[in-house]
Amino acid sequence: AGLFSWHPLLMALAFSFLMTEALLIFSPETSLLRSFSRKVKVRVHWALQLLALLCALLGLGVITYNKHLNGKAHFVTWHGLTGLLTVLYASGQCAGGVLLLYPKLMKNWTLAKLKLYHATSGLVGYLLGCASLMLGMCSLWFTALVTSVSWYLAMLCPLLTSLVIMNQVSNAYLYRKRSQH
Repeated sequence: AGLFSWHPLLMALAFSFLMTEALLIFSPETSLLRSFSRKVKVRVHWALQLLALLCALLGLGVITYNKHLNGKAHFVTWHGLTGLLTVLYASGQCAGGVLLLYPKLMKNWTLAKLKLYHATSGLVGYLLGCASLMLGMCSLWFTALVTSVSWYLAMLCPLLTSLVIMNQVSNAYLYRKRSQH
């Protein structure tokens, strides 16, 4: 396993832990930082997302190098293709997040509209990450290690967190914004 084992570890750390925590920072019910100012929450969100992206890029680099060493084809499975798309999307989403730190760069956009688009496109990226994790759990490697009830429990984790995050983003942005029009 050696080098390969860093791939699932880094990707799970990136998408299951860091990104989930970065999004939950804004939850009025569950955030450990709910008594902090929005500015502090934004900075912590930014730092966690940057760490998540770094872990994802490292995880992508590890698997690419491992496949190169073993003479295996790159990005030929649904998991590989979805994973690549997810890391590229997360990179773009992080770049888009910088615009929220410096909204004057987007002269024709209101801050509210930038926040709405960042939150909804971030949700799409998070769901892509969850889909990629679930596809990875269907791989021969994972199904050989994790069997029976444990496999189903592992599959429930990204499924349940994606429902929580979808609910949070919907409540914070979509329903509120729709009712304001």
